[in-house]
Amino acid sequence: MSDKPVKIPGPDHPITVEKNPDRVIVKVAGQVIADSRDALSLQEANYPATQYIPRRDVDLTQLQRTDNETYCPYKGDANYFSVLAGGEKTVNAVWTYEHPYDSVADIRDHVAFYPDRVDSIEIIAD
Repeated sequence: MSDKPVKIPGPDHPITVEKNPDRVIVKVAGQVIADSRDALSLQEANYPATQYIPRRDVDLTQLQRTDNETYCPYKGDANYFSVLAGGEKTVNAVWTYEHPYDSVADIRDHVAFYPDRVDSIEIIAD
């Protein structure tokens, strides 16, 4: 039995996941690491929206899984990757919920990037 609390998004802590209609490009060390027209924008409470990019639109050869794990009571267990080209700055710069809770199930098979650990996350209106 898990001792991890599970919380359901609601009025006190809303979470929405919607398709981003724009193109999202992530760059590290002058390289495009992700380029997607199918990103999902996750808006959680009052935090800035996070772009979750489908793995198929990410250059996974540039990522290396790390042992880092965190837990969110609203989304589940997160696993992390570093971007090889970015050096120390990009350690654990990428996270994914491989088995997200049902309320955010759409982010399965997607990754997100910490904006301060990559060179840029560009959102380009189509």
